[in-house]
Parts: sequence; structure tokens; C-alpha cells
Amino acid sequence: MIKPESTVSAPETLGTVHFVGIGGSGMSGIARLFVDAGLTVTGSDIRESHAVSQMRELGIPVAIGHDAANLGDADTVVVTGALWENNPEYVLAQEKNLPILHRSRALEWLTRGHRLISVAGAHGKTTSTGMIVTGLRELGEDPSFVNGGVIQSYGLSADSGSGDLFVVEADESDGSFLLYTTAVALITNVDADHLDHYGSREAFDHAFVDFANAATELVVISSDDPGAVAVTQRISGPKVITFGESMTADVRLTVIDTSAGPVRIVIDYAGHSHEATMLVPGHHNALNAAGAFAVMVGVGLDPVAALAGIAKFGGTERRFELHDTVRGVSVFDDYAHHQTEVTAVLRAARTVVGSGRIIAVHQPHLYSRTQMFAAEFAHTLEADADLTIILDVYGAREDPVEGVTGALVADHFTDASKVAFIPDWQDAADAIARMAAPGDFVITLGCGDVYRIIPQIVAALKVAN
Repeated sequence: MIKPESTVSAPETLGTVHFVGIGGSGMSGIARLFVDAGLTVTGSDIRESHAVSQMRELGIPVAIGHDAANLGDADTVVVTGALWENNPEYVLAQEKNLPILHRSRALEWLTRGHRLISVAGAHGKTTSTGMIVTGLRELGEDPSFVNGGVIQSYGLSADSGSGDLFVVEADESDGSFLLYTTAVALITNVDADHLDHYGSREAFDHAFVDFANAATELVVISSDDPGAVAVTQRISGPKVITFGESMTADVRLTVIDTSAGPVRIVIDYAGHSHEATMLVPGHHNALNAAGAFAVMVGVGLDPVAALAGIAKFGGTERRFELHDTVRGVSVFDDYAHHQTEVTAVLRAARTVVGSGRIIAVHQPHLYSRTQMFAAEFAHTLEADADLTIILDVYGAREDPVEGVTGALVADHFTDASKVAFIPDWQDAADAIARMAAPGDFVITLGCGDVYRIIPQIVAALKVAN
């Protein structure tokens, strides 16, 4: 794994820029904005994808497979944190002494000179960022943005705007959210995660304190999340607006009605109540909307118009995204990979599935996280899904750990009839097709490549008896 501190700060002039791993949602978004900035961009990735196709449509040549020759005549190289340090393009860039930018440093270069809204938190970042961007655009603002997922109504994860505002999903997983010059910081929660990077809960919390105190204008932070409350007590610099269900919240959710699918909310702010029905379901999306609303009123926008704009948000790809319905079985995909996220997604699904069952397809992410939190994932899945298929671990940047497989999660279920560990994807798809009935929801869960099993599930459903 390549960390931000192992690369250099971005120089003022970048020349021709080569992206290693350009197909990632964050990388492709940054590459798009580099093209908008008039830079010559090239790239490589390990496989073809929709994002790779979009890059080529922008005129970016993209090589499939990593090879030192892909570097060409690049002056600057941008890398993703998921890259292995023996990647031949990365190795050659080091040998040539080229500036090598972690994607977060490339993003920092793009945000220079803008009034930056940075959205951080263990979960809720992508959706909250999408809500803020949608709300700003609906109010006639024209922000630039880089999000961790595609905003469905725009078909983009990033875009250049003409306004002074720039909205980014700020990644705390490797500490890179501390690199930006942030005007407005939104902290959705401070739920312990990425301890493989930070080493301790104390270090994780301290990074959020530093992030908040570095904001030059405003911090918007949850009033409900215990970790966020603890961070709030240590904020010493900028103005603070809290949001949530707590009686003490500055932006307070007084109604969260999930009974009809899309969530209806009532927000009390500055002595007035504001109501909206969102296009997305779930209690967690009510909280995301409240945070986005707090940001927008915090930068001086009209509360009524702000909430109406946020309510137009239609979701992001890989966040409770419906892919197909076969024989009455709906197949969804979601990026959830932390146990709190999994809980939120499954409970949102429960509000719209009606009398059908929820069949979760969980791909554990990282050996370290699986080893530490197998019991917590099992508890969540058993409590909130009717049936669960566990796939094997998606290791990403980590080497395998002996004895750590998806079976570790399955073995923590108290009712073995509700779970099956099936590492072979075709076997898993066939098992799902056999158990699914009309009205059921199948939901793939994970931030790895679990979404790639969806065509197999759909095909298996079509031929199942």
C-alpha cells in the first residue's frame, strides 16, 4: 500500500500526468478534472471497466495491464493507495525521479484557490457529498466536486464548476483528509475504523480532532455519534454546527419516517421547522440529509431552498443500487463494508422489502478488519438479514492471513441455518437462485469487487426452477 506521506507534494506545474489505476472512482474523477484543467493525461488499469471507457471518451489513452512501458513520457505520476510498491510503473517512476503523487495530493492540487467543503467520517461520506453537490446545484451554485462514487442523476463522480465552492469526499482511511486546506469540514461520524493504519482508537480520534481544528470557517459534526461528540469537545478553532436527533443538536431531526420507503424528515433549525421527503430510503439517509443541510445553511444558503435541493438527491452508484429484477427477485448492490454501514443498509432495505426476505451477500473486506470484527459482522448480518451468503475475503492491499477467511464470519452466527460460507462465486450464485422467492431482495455488500457477482446471480435466477 502506498501512503500519502510516501509521495511528494504536488508541484505547481505538472506537465503530462500518468495515472496508475485510473479506473478507480476517485482516480477517474481526478483525471477528468485534470483534463478540464488543460493537462495531458494518460493512464493504466488492471481491467476494462465503464470508468476506463469514460476516460477514453475524454481522449485519455488507457493501457490495460501494468507495464513500465505505460509510463511513456510522463512528467508526473499519480497513484492510488491500493497500489503495491512493486508495481512496474511505480518502480520506473521512482527510478526516473519523477514527482509521484498519491491521489489525495493530486486532489489537493485541484482544490487550491477554492473554498473547500471536505466531507469525512467512517461512513456516510459518499452519500453526504452527493447530497451537498445536488443541493448546491439545485440552488444555482456551480461547485466543482470529487466524490467517491458516481452521483446517479449526473452520471459522474467528479466535475468542474465555475463557482468558488469545491466539494470533496475526504478519505480518513490513510490520513489523507489532513492534507487539504479545508474551509468547511463535515464529520458524519467518528466510528472506529482503519485501525490497521492508525494503530489505536486514540490515534484515529486524534486525526479527526486535527481535521476539525484545521477548518478555517466551520465544522459540521454529528450530535449523536459518541465518537463525534468526543471530538466536538476538543474543537478549539472554528464555528461548530451540530446535527442529529439529540435534543442539543443545532440542526435537529424531529421526525424520521421510514414507513413509506423513501424517508420523510422534519428538521428544526433556528426556530423554524422544515419538512422534506427524500428520494432515498433509510434512517441513515435522514442523518446524511441533516448533515448536508447544516453545511448549506452554514455557508449562508436559504434553509427552505437548501432542504428542497437536497431532497432531489437520487442516490449514488453502489449505494443501495438496484441492478435487475428477475422472477420478482430484486438484486441490489451496496458498498457497505463496515458493520455500522451494513446495519444501515439492511435496515433501509427492510423498510421497502415489504413481506419479502432480505438475502445478504457479504464479501468481507481486508484480512485485518475481518479478524478484528468477524463477530460484529456476524451479529449484524444475522440480526438484519433473513439469510446470508458469505464470500471469501477481499484482501485489497493486504497479504493473506492464515486462518482468516469468510468462514470466520459465518462461524460466529448463532443460527447456522441462516448463513452459508460459499467461496466459489458460481456456487454462491446458484445457491442464491435456489433460495430466492418472488418479493425477496438480494443485496451484495462490500467495497471490493463483490458487484462483479451480480451478472452470475441474475443469470442463475433466470434459469432457476
